[in-house]
Amino acid sequence: MLQSIEGLYKHGQIELIELPEDIAESRVIVTFLDTKTQQIKKQIMQFGMFSGNQQSTAADFQIADFSGNQEDRLDW
Repeated sequence: MLQSIEGLYKHGQIELIELPEDIAESRVIVTFLDTKTQQIKKQIMQFGMFSGNQQSTAADFQIADFSGNQEDRLDW
């Protein structure tokens, strides 16, 4: 007999909302319904991208981070 039970997948674990009736052990098929994706911040530069013999530092990223200049009156 097939049973459908709602659950939640989080950090590699599945938590069932309720326990199945009369089942001690069984194979399962997991179907993901509504998914939430992680928002990944887009970066132009990544650590090690142009490192050569040296790795990028946090200071390199601060220098490379550009969010526009309000004085130039351009719409960034």
